[in-house]
Amino acid sequence: MDKPIHVMSEIGKLKTVLLKRPGKEVENLTPEIMERLLFDDIPHLPVIQKEHDAFAKVLEDNGVEVLYLEKLSAEAIDAGNVKESFLEKIMSESNIQSPSVYEGLKHYLLKMDTQEMVNTIMAGVRKKDVETASQHLSDVSDDGGDPAQSRTESPDSYFTEDKTQHLGEVSNDEDYPFYMDPMPNLYFTRDPAASLGNGLTINRMLFEARQRESLFMETIINYHPRFAGKDVEIWRNRDHTSNIEGGDELVLNDKVLAIGISQRTSAQAIEELAIELFNRGATFEKVLAIKIPNVRAMMHLDTVFTMVDYNKFTIHPGIQRLGGSIDTYMLEKSDEPGKVKITHKTNLQEVLKEALEVDELTLIPCGGGDAIAAPREQWNDGSNTLAIAPGVVVTYDRNYVSNALLREQGIKVIEIESSELSRGRGGPRCMSMPLIREDLPKQN
Repeated sequence: MDKPIHVMSEIGKLKTVLLKRPGKEVENLTPEIMERLLFDDIPHLPVIQKEHDAFAKVLEDNGVEVLYLEKLSAEAIDAGNVKESFLEKIMSESNIQSPSVYEGLKHYLLKMDTQEMVNTIMAGVRKKDVETASQHLSDVSDDGGDPAQSRTESPDSYFTEDKTQHLGEVSNDEDYPFYMDPMPNLYFTRDPAASLGNGLTINRMLFEARQRESLFMETIINYHPRFAGKDVEIWRNRDHTSNIEGGDELVLNDKVLAIGISQRTSAQAIEELAIELFNRGATFEKVLAIKIPNVRAMMHLDTVFTMVDYNKFTIHPGIQRLGGSIDTYMLEKSDEPGKVKITHKTNLQEVLKEALEVDELTLIPCGGGDAIAAPREQWNDGSNTLAIAPGVVVTYDRNYVSNALLREQGIKVIEIESSELSRGRGGPRCMSMPLIREDLPKQN
C-alpha cells in the first residue's frame, strides 16, 4: 500500500498510527489554569509517560508502526525550510499582543534547534524565560518580582515621555505565568485531524485552548517527505469557521461515516464535510450524524460509542432517551448541487444495520448499563476503545465491567494501565490517530 493515509474502517488491522508522548506541557498545568486548558486534574508526568510508553509498546508488539507528532512536526519544518514562518503563524494564533514580547519570544525560540523549538512551543513558554528589548504597559507583571528582571531596560524607563505606550495592550492576567499557553491535550492526537479514506480533515477545533494543535498536522501534510506531494486529499482544512473534531469522526466502512453532533462538532460542519466528500468523489456514500448530549463527560462521539467488530459497538446508555431512541440523521448525496438528502431516524441500532448491511448488530453497554458502573466507567472512557483488528481492542484496565462484557461478546481485550492517562478524559482511541489500516475483506 503506497498511500501515506488510508483508513477505510474503524476496525481494519492497524498498520501505522500517530501518537504524541506526553511532555512538559502536562507538567505545566496548575490548579488555576486547568479549566482554561480543558483539564480536570493534573497528571503525574513520569507515570503518564510510563503508561503512554506501554500503550505504544502494545501497538508495536501487535505489528503497528508508531509515529510521533512532535518528531514529524520538526522533520516537516526542516524539510520545508519553514521554521520562521511556522513560528510566526503559531505566535499569531497565541494572542501575543505586545510588540516587545512578540520579538522577544521570536528571538528566544528561533535560537533553538527545530526539535527543541517544537517541544518548547508544545510545552508552553513561561514569562520568566523570555527577555524583551523594550517595555510596554502590557509587559508589567505584579508577580512580586522585579518586572524589569532579565530585560535590557530599567523600571524607570517604562513610562518616560519619549516612549510610545500601548495602553490597549494592558493585560488583565498580569499574574498569568505564560506568554504561550501549554498544549496538554496534544497527547489526544485523534482530535486535531482525522483520517478518512485516502485523505483527512484538518480541523478547526471549538475551544481556543486547542485551536493551535491542528497547525502541526497541517505542517506535516504540507512539508514532511512522507506526505508532501503524495496526493493526500484534504477534505476540509482548518480555516473553516464551523467546528469539527476527530473524536466525533468514525469510519464505519468504505461507504459509511458516523459523525457526532456534539459539544465540539457542529451540525453545520458535518453537512459541509458531507457535501465536500460527495462532490469530490470520495468512496463514502452515507454520513450518519448522531446527536449526543452537549456535556463535558460526553465531549465526542467516541467517548460514548465505538466500533469493535463488524457488527458490534460499545455504547454508553446515557446517550439514549427512554426507549433507547437517539436522534440520527442519514446524509446522502442529493440531486441538487451543493445539498444533501437528510433522513431523520431515532433507532440507532436499525440505522446501523441498514447502513452497514448486516442482519444482526450488537450494542454493548458501557458498565453493563448499571446505574453506578456505567457513568463511572464512561467518565474513565469505558466506551473509548481502539480497535487494532476486527474484534481486537485496546482499553483502559480500570474499566473492568465494560472489559468483561466485551470479552463475553467474543472481543479480545488488551488492557493498558491508566491511572494517569485517564486524568485527561480520553481513552485509547482519543490518544491515537490511525494513518493506515488494512482494508476489510468484503463480507458475503
